[in-house]
Amino acid sequence: MAILMFLAILIATLFCFFYHFYRRQCCKHPLFTDYPIIGMLSPLLCNLHRFHDFVTEELQPKGGTREFTGPWFTNMNFFITVDPNNVHHIMTKTFHNYIKGTEFREIFQPFGDGIFTSDLEEWKYNRSLFHSLFKHRSFEMFLEKTVQNKVHNSLLPILDQVQHQGIVVDLQDVFNRFTFDNICSLVLGYDPNSLSLDFPNVPIEKAFNEAEESIFYRHIIPESAWKLQKWFQIGHEKKLTQACQIFDEFLYACIASKREELSKHNDNETVETHQVDLLSALMKEEKAKAHDDKFLRDAVFNLFVAGRDTITSALTWFFWLVATNPLVEAKILEEIKHNFGGKEHKVGVLSAEALKKMVYLHGAICEALRLYPPIPFERKQAIEADTLPSGHSVNPNTMILFSLYAMGRSEEIWGKDCLEFKPERWISERGGTVYVPSYKFISFNSGPRTCLGKDLSFVQLKMVATAILQNYSVQVVEGHVATPNVSIVLLMKDGLKVRIKKRED
Repeated sequence: MAILMFLAILIATLFCFFYHFYRRQCCKHPLFTDYPIIGMLSPLLCNLHRFHDFVTEELQPKGGTREFTGPWFTNMNFFITVDPNNVHHIMTKTFHNYIKGTEFREIFQPFGDGIFTSDLEEWKYNRSLFHSLFKHRSFEMFLEKTVQNKVHNSLLPILDQVQHQGIVVDLQDVFNRFTFDNICSLVLGYDPNSLSLDFPNVPIEKAFNEAEESIFYRHIIPESAWKLQKWFQIGHEKKLTQACQIFDEFLYACIASKREELSKHNDNETVETHQVDLLSALMKEEKAKAHDDKFLRDAVFNLFVAGRDTITSALTWFFWLVATNPLVEAKILEEIKHNFGGKEHKVGVLSAEALKKMVYLHGAICEALRLYPPIPFERKQAIEADTLPSGHSVNPNTMILFSLYAMGRSEEIWGKDCLEFKPERWISERGGTVYVPSYKFISFNSGPRTCLGKDLSFVQLKMVATAILQNYSVQVVEGHVATPNVSIVLLMKDGLKVRIKKRED
């Protein structure tokens, strides 16, 4: 036991030394070179600040799949792939052989036993439960009304004030607050009004971001290193512990408040006659006896990450791409005018049904998701030995990473123009939407784990996009660099600094 502890401390110390040394040197290794003892950790650390682009560059000359070798005794060896055939094989054809696994759940400990981390029967139960809630017409109507109200009563007034004052605003922060208010309304049944004119400090909103960044670092440093940091409560592990305390206090307080609220209503009252928020629905579900506070906490946390951060990411990158591609912006505006008339015929926030006409906008959103997927990588673990379609052998417990970011930049999948922001690639000659298999366009996952909220996400994205573009021109501040952050959710490192101009025509 003492020897193992010594090795853990030694590995953690070596990692910290290499990490800080390479950060000072600002070096850049061109390849995933396999060094003695430390494996490929050195070039990874050198390029950590540009992790997603580095992985993309490394995979291109290797046919889209290669092995990463970690330091000795760290169990950090895994495959990285962007091969659609491998994705289809793992996510669909042999779905039963690839799971999240115990190591995944340990890394994603803040997610608890929610739908993102669970496997087998527990996952099936969670998915069946959420499927019944998401597909209920009352919830779809509730979501549409909630988003419309938040856009009309908060988002547009904020932007109107910003443009009137002529100030620079961080649009990503605006979207963060917008989606936080929405997800609180949809999941918890109340609006915290974090998107208000005074931009109040919201500790819980920041805590989610810090937790996600810390979870990312657990992927790229030896397990012994982050566990030692957790034990000593230093570095990212200290931030993660503090973040968990903040959002756990918030979530458990909301659960207690909701129980008290529901207890005041008649037991025979249906969800539709009182509340259709997801927490109320979970508490009133016929199997509610199994839904203790821990189950509800994990469910709510997973819903927050799925319905808040991903929408924030998608909106941020979409508006940056549109603002820097004026021809695309002009075509979206033309589509709005063609379907709904000019400024003088504005009808407010469009309904989900009306937005189905927006084919070009749909293509533009898909392009943003392709180039900047909100969840930039997916992780799986093999149960039994297997051989991938690419010919690579997979041993039991082998970790496999899909780089969704690199897949969106693959010439083999998207052609020579894969780096272009080109909504037309999603539109058929007849003017309809082109179907792309989920194992190629994996922003909403693939196979049995395909995102249940995909359609609802598109509704929110289109509502916000049309409302803003119809009223305002978003202009990126000169010199602002859009850099992906290092986290499990692909946000902009320094936000999206813009000026808002009111449309006159």
